[in-house]
Formats: sequence, structure tokens, C-alpha cells
Amino acid sequence: MSDLSEVRKGDSFGRLAGLGNIASEISPGGRVASTRRSPSARLLTANLSIETVSARDHQADLPEVPLDERAFDIAVLSDVGMERDSNEDSSGYFIDSDAVVFAIADGIGGYEGGEVASAMAVEMTFEAWRDSPTSWGAGKRLGRAAQRANIEIHNRALTIPELRMMGTTLTAVAVERGMLYAAHVGDCRLYLLRGHKTVQLSKDHSVTGERVRMGLMSEDQARVHPERSLLTRTVGHDLIASVDRITMPLVRGDRLVLCSDGLYNVLREAEIEYITRDQDAAASCRNLIDAANERGTGDNLTAAVFRMIADTGLKATPIGWRAKLRGLFGR
Repeated sequence: MSDLSEVRKGDSFGRLAGLGNIASEISPGGRVASTRRSPSARLLTANLSIETVSARDHQADLPEVPLDERAFDIAVLSDVGMERDSNEDSSGYFIDSDAVVFAIADGIGGYEGGEVASAMAVEMTFEAWRDSPTSWGAGKRLGRAAQRANIEIHNRALTIPELRMMGTTLTAVAVERGMLYAAHVGDCRLYLLRGHKTVQLSKDHSVTGERVRMGLMSEDQARVHPERSLLTRTVGHDLIASVDRITMPLVRGDRLVLCSDGLYNVLREAEIEYITRDQDAAASCRNLIDAANERGTGDNLTAAVFRMIADTGLKATPIGWRAKLRGLFGR
């Protein structure tokens, strides 16, 4: 377990990363075929103006495909929030062969390099995914990618004195052939929204998160507790990170919401589901960010929304028991 690290976000420029300039098209089978125009990553700064990154942005050179005929819909949006001068969240997505990969990292403030760590986490995770053999399978590729990002950040911190305490959270998601794979460290949250039900798939690696799981504190108490920003796991502080891995099938109509704590600390699960109901991914992201800012969130906030439009042919896992087992057994 890493030493406890207090998250005080701010004092740095955040980034919204749409990594990999990709043209995509939907094949008759409902899968996504992609052609990468450039191997280089593209970082979009998110200071005064916020740019939504959506799968449709990469289809400018292709005929418009009606939304209900696409395999999926995805968008990512980040905002500095109401009380910060800068944004230490980093995020992005790319489409690669039969998979779409997206991630959010929330840099640990209070030390130098929070913004550097979060940007590296997203970039290195995506780069490692692209470099890994497809024969490994999506779950292994994503887990190894998160570990590579951790090692790169750890080594950078060792070689640059000003960055010696930098760290970040990281939650990366891959959807391949209808299966969800995720690698998770920290307190960003991954939600599955199915119908009108919402399930938190990730576990908060924080002091308050552990107390809630042990029944020592309620969710409402944790939301306003002064130690809610103390993390028990981070990316970059140790040579080997302890990474949670999540795997489950998705079905048509499922929504995934990946967000940083600046959003979920002011919006409850039922509100997140309602705000994203019957909306496309870009509108969902915008509405979530606007709603959180209207509540006066005191932190940077980022949301990624993925909507499964195609019929995956997979059998849905009953939601609810997974979260209960994870709470009992820890992972």
C-alpha cells in the first residue's frame, strides 16, 4: 500500500487529451474499424475554452452515419471548476481496431508535478496499449499499460528533484467486442448505468472509501469529510502499483460514466443517471459538467461518457452482486 497522499488539486494547467488522430467507420457487423492518420498523440489544453472530444469528431472525412446505426458513442469533457485557477485532470480516448480505449487521471496536488503525472498517465497508458500484442487480450494489455505508466512516472520523479513527489490517480477503460475491461488506481469512479439503475464498478482507494466499505461511515458523511482527499493508492509513488482490474459484458443501451471526484462529490448517482438518460455522449458530458458547476464544485472535474449502441450478443451480468462482493473481499 502506498503512503497516504493528500490530494490538493490546482496550481497547474490541466489537459483534455484526444490522443491519436483517427478516422473511424462502422462495419456491417457493428464493429469499429479505424485508420490512424498520425501515430502522434494530440493534447488539447483545457483552460479558458473546453473542447469536447467525440467519436464523431474523427469522421469528418467520412459520410455521416446516423447515431442509431453506430456501434457506440463516446465523448470526454474536462473543466477547471468553480474555485480553481488551473486544471490537473487529464483525459482522452482513441479507437484502435476492434477496441475503444479511454482514461481519466487526476493529478495529486500539494506537490510539484500533479499536472505532469496525470498527463503522463494517460499518454503512457495509451502508448503502452498500442505497443502491446493483441494476443495478450484486452484485460492483460490494459493492466500492463497501467503498470508501464506507473513505472514511467516513478522513474521521472526519481530523476527530476522538482517532481520527486508527483503522483496521480488513473482509471483506464477498454471496450472490445462488447466486453468491458478496466484498470483502476485511485478515486476516480467508473459507473455502469443500465436502464435506470446505477452501479459503481470501481472502488475508491481513499481513507473515506475504506471506512464506507467497513460500515464506519455513510456515503453522505464521506462526501463532506475533511479526509476525503487522502488516497491509499496512487500511480507513480511506488515502483509497482496495485491495480484493480474489472471485466464484465456490456449489452445494448448500457452507459459508462467515468468521472473525477470533482463531479461525483456534488452529484449523486441517481442524478448522474438522470442527467445522462436519453442523451448522446457529448450532451451527457456537457450536462454533467454544467450541473456540477452549478452546485459550486470546489475541484477540477472531468467526465467521459460511453454509450453502447450496437447489439453485443452478450448476456448481461446481473448488476448489484459484483459491487457487494467487491465490498466484502476488497477487489
